[in-house]
Amino acid sequence: MKITEHSTSENPLATETPNQTTPASPRLTLPRSFEKSVRHLLCFSHLRWNFVYQRPQHLLSRASKQWHIWFIEEPIWGDEWKVELRSVNEQLTIVVPHLKHGTPAQDVLVYQRRMVDQLLESERITDFVAWYYTPMALEFSDHLSPQLTIYDCMDELSAFLGAPPQLIEQEKRLMQQAEIVFTGGYSLYEAKQKRHPKVFAFPSSIDYNHFCQARRPLPDPTDQRNLLNPRIGFCGVIDERFDCTLFSELAQRRPDWQFVLLGPVVKVDPACLPKGSNIHYLGMKTYQELPAYFSNWDVAILPFALNESTRFISPTKTPEYLSAGLPVVSTRIRDVVRTYGSAGYVQIADTAQAFEQAIDAALLGRHPSDWVAIDTFLTENSWDKTWSDMARIMQGHLQLVTDQ
Repeated sequence: MKITEHSTSENPLATETPNQTTPASPRLTLPRSFEKSVRHLLCFSHLRWNFVYQRPQHLLSRASKQWHIWFIEEPIWGDEWKVELRSVNEQLTIVVPHLKHGTPAQDVLVYQRRMVDQLLESERITDFVAWYYTPMALEFSDHLSPQLTIYDCMDELSAFLGAPPQLIEQEKRLMQQAEIVFTGGYSLYEAKQKRHPKVFAFPSSIDYNHFCQARRPLPDPTDQRNLLNPRIGFCGVIDERFDCTLFSELAQRRPDWQFVLLGPVVKVDPACLPKGSNIHYLGMKTYQELPAYFSNWDVAILPFALNESTRFISPTKTPEYLSAGLPVVSTRIRDVVRTYGSAGYVQIADTAQAFEQAIDAALLGRHPSDWVAIDTFLTENSWDKTWSDMARIMQGHLQLVTDQ
């Protein structure tokens, strides 16, 4: 029982050749400790800014209060060569290379390297932080000389479906080059800590004020308004990590429950997903829309498969569900068990039958019982605090650089 797009303003700069220059970025006022250090942060990401709003967006939006962020995405394939710039705010710019279909792999790397060099030259960027989410970006950026290199390892990407075979070797190179490694969970921390002298665990945090809106009655979104209760919800990317077999059996066991799934379908054939009159795929929603959906659910679930791709995950949705006042049932994901299951905040279930029993208990108000403890935990683990702690670690290194 539940307790009571990210918008961007586009300013694309298209160019027929990689040598087109861009407008100069605005000056940025920084804290005194940063004045002699850096004014820019270049982020190399495998995720697109306008995809699911998660760790990169939370952290770099906050980082943009200190630095100008250049969020460099992977190429989009089409019929032209150009570089697109999109302004999220005055201090955060998305950089998207567009490449022609059929471009040889080596030419793609040459183009990306030239694009980065051009960005540094046109924006007069000399001192900067390099922030990596994908080690593959080293193939076109290993010539750079940043003041500080950060590897924010949010997932074990090499375990994901379709991962490039060279990713493991590129990660080794990145671990050698980075001064600091952050990890998106404790399991990842344990996997990386012996491979680098400065590894820090920063698990999924929470924008509590945003999601606790769902504890109040909010208008039911149109596409789920006609669904009966109880409603059992899932929000996230539906890919190889989603346990289709478990979920299908659960939905079949309880045809009187309505299952609502929010999020994009990626790397799996939609035709192979579980089907049923009580299963409703509503697609991806913006970050701002989520509280309205959560407000009208009864229980939230995390039906993740237990495989190599989920071995190190720390699902962001766990604290988001709880902040919305939703009881949560999850499979035995290691970081969920360690952080939430052992404390009694989340029920852990291994089978469809166990999921059914746990959801029944939640619908009857029997779990969780200590919302005061849950809220205390959530408010002490905000994205603001996470970024503040990260920035303090980075500032310590940058201060050493400027003092030399």
